[in-house]
Amino acid sequence: MRTRLVLATGYDPWENLALEELLLDSVSPDEVVLYLWQNQHTVVVGRNQNAWRECYVDRLQTDGGKLARRLSGGGAVYHDLGNLNFTFLMPSSTYDLHRQLGVILHAAQAVGVEAEFSGRNDILAEGRKFSGNAFYHGRSSSYHHGTILLDVDLSVLGHYLNVPVQKMTSKGVTSVKSRVINLRELVPTLSVDLMKEALIKSFSEEYGGEGESYTLANYKDTDQFRTLYAKYSSWDWQLGNSPRFDVTYETRFPWGGVELGLTIKNGLVSQAKIYSDAMEADLILSLAESLVGITFERAHLAKHLRTLPLATGNSIIIDIAAWMER
Repeated sequence: MRTRLVLATGYDPWENLALEELLLDSVSPDEVVLYLWQNQHTVVVGRNQNAWRECYVDRLQTDGGKLARRLSGGGAVYHDLGNLNFTFLMPSSTYDLHRQLGVILHAAQAVGVEAEFSGRNDILAEGRKFSGNAFYHGRSSSYHHGTILLDVDLSVLGHYLNVPVQKMTSKGVTSVKSRVINLRELVPTLSVDLMKEALIKSFSEEYGGEGESYTLANYKDTDQFRTLYAKYSSWDWQLGNSPRFDVTYETRFPWGGVELGLTIKNGLVSQAKIYSDAMEADLILSLAESLVGITFERAHLAKHLRTLPLATGNSIIIDIAAWMER
């Protein structure tokens, strides 16, 4: 297995996410890539989230910040230069979450942090999250990316992030700030550069070899990068259309929140959208698409969901169908 190390050279979230998708599309069948990057004064929302509800968009932009939307699912996060982001990219056939997480855990331990993995997408120290993770699976390649909080200004989280009370209650906490921890609270001498070195060393030890090293400059002057940058920097991608639905339903499950909006014409669903912080981004998109053309009646919609090929054993579809039957 060959390795490649890619380091971002700037702090623009739209550039960094464009490069991430370019790497996803270009990873070789016998390769694994570690991409390290940082965003400055940015809120990044999950693929299927309603940005207007998750973030105080006007406030962020008035204060000179940027809004970005990633390919993966999950919830909204705030990034500044006290945060280091990592992405593992590889063929889907060699994707191994336990192995990838091991790189992060060993790097944290190497700098003096006792870290542990919790749930599906969090890494904790002293019971508080310092790394949230999300995942995306493309046609032939996949990525696993996440954050490492080193010295983020936690005082601004509530200023820019609008976390639903229902979500906070389900986690048994009273504020966003109480859920997370900066690693510099535990290791005061820790810096972004030291964490980068630890990650690169841990990656090399796990996957072997020094690997080839690249920066954004190696990819920036390409048509593919320019096309992807245009997407990530566009209003449509960041905020999208928020149509006025005829009917809206909202609830929360252990795996994430769901807001289902439906437009009805002649008794049929003519438009459907599901906003969610569920990790399974593509599944949520496909569920919404499948509802178009179905008779508008909650029991009928639930029955339709249960007949989908993916429904067997899928807890997300089963939960949504059961909710629609109530």
